[in-house]
Amino acid sequence: MIATVTLNPAIDIRYSLSAFQLDEVNRVSSVDKTAGGKGLNVSRVLSQLGAKVTCTGFLGGKSGEWIAEQLPNWKLINRFIPIQGETRFCLTIESREGHTEILEQGPKIVENEREEFLKNFDTILESMEYIVVSGSLPGGLEADFYRQLAEKAKQHGKYLLLDSSGDALAEGVHGKPFLIKPNREEFCKLIGEGQISLKGMMLHAQALCQNGVEFVLLSLGEDGALLISRSRVLQAIIPTLTTVHQVGSGDSMLAGFTYAHSRGYPIEEVLKWSCACGMSNAVSERTGSIDLSQVQYFLNVIKVKELTGGE
Repeated sequence: MIATVTLNPAIDIRYSLSAFQLDEVNRVSSVDKTAGGKGLNVSRVLSQLGAKVTCTGFLGGKSGEWIAEQLPNWKLINRFIPIQGETRFCLTIESREGHTEILEQGPKIVENEREEFLKNFDTILESMEYIVVSGSLPGGLEADFYRQLAEKAKQHGKYLLLDSSGDALAEGVHGKPFLIKPNREEFCKLIGEGQISLKGMMLHAQALCQNGVEFVLLSLGEDGALLISRSRVLQAIIPTLTTVHQVGSGDSMLAGFTYAHSRGYPIEEVLKWSCACGMSNAVSERTGSIDLSQVQYFLNVIKVKELTGGE
């Protein structure tokens, strides 16, 4: 059984247009509206892969009601905690000029809502094997909140996979999660470096693994991905994609990893599944969505090689 944690969900709206011009009227060619936040993107992909998923976090106001109404459409089990604040909106604009995100901060969580979530989380840990924790922390929660969740999961002998950034990630790694999944920019910020070589990333990631993180999954965009543990570094080499939608692709990678690992696949195959799901989302018109036939195709063309041996 798999649970996902989305503490700061959102209604994600993606506008696609041929050109984006400041101080002008911009007419979109397509709109994608989804129940979002990184954890819910993970949840949808896991459901498409055939996994049974329980979702938790915080939902509030009319936006929260809309998200809750969407969950049964994806066969997701709702264990969200209701709050008084209003769940946020997040906007993405994709055009030939690039990719722009406008993210609302979200509601502030009050103490009784925090306590209710922690009680709910403890109950979820009793029956779930994998806990995927994704996204930013809403206001009102301390910076080390993900660390607390990771420590609880470890005490119960459960796999907690963490995908966040900034202080939330920096504090979270101290809880020794099973896996963290930063991209290149997030990882550089985590280790306090502006630019770093592939070898440098490998060494820093293995240092994290020496301190208790089991795996570091580094997503590198068109350069594929690295999967790093204390004793091994695997590199996934992926084919070039002509159309790439960035939003949700990292979340889809995490879903693919969780699904394949939960089924006991060899770690090389787990990395392939992770990248194949990320690539399928990248060529999809919907955020946090994959096509199983595409995933199977990508599984056959992704190459995995070992960059280093034992310690």
